[in-house]
Amino acid sequence: MAKYQVIFFKEDNGSVPAKDFINSLDTKMVAKIYRLIAMITENGPELREPYSKHLKDGIFELRAQIGSDISRVLYFFFMGQRVVITNGFTKKTQKTPEAEIEKARNYRREWEAKWTKHLKKHSQNK
Repeated sequence: MAKYQVIFFKEDNGSVPAKDFINSLDTKMVAKIYRLIAMITENGPELREPYSKHLKDGIFELRAQIGSDISRVLYFFFMGQRVVITNGFTKKTQKTPEAEIEKARNYRREWEAKWTKHLKKHSQNK
C-alpha cells in the first residue's frame, strides 16, 4: 500500500495542468513519469536525485530523461502524507525556468486557500 497520496492539482476551470502536460508526451516518457510518481508514493520526501530534486520554497521536481528529451513535473508536499503534483515542462536549458517554479508556487497558494476554505466549511457544519 502506498505511503503517500498523490493528488493532481485541478484548476477552477477543471483543467489539470500536470496531467495535460504528461499526456502530451510520447509513450515512453509518460511511462517513465508515472514510474516516478509511483516511486514518490512509496518514498515521499526520501526520494532524491536522480529521480527528484528540491528546487526552492518547498517545490520539488520529478526528473525524467529519455535520450536528449528531458521532462520535469513539479510538486509539493501537503499536510501529512499528501503529494500535490502541479505542472510540468520540457527542459530546454540547464536551469529550471523561474516561471515554472512560480507557477507551482501559485498553484500551491490556490491549493492551500481551497483547503483552508474546505476545513472552515466542515468545522462550521459540526
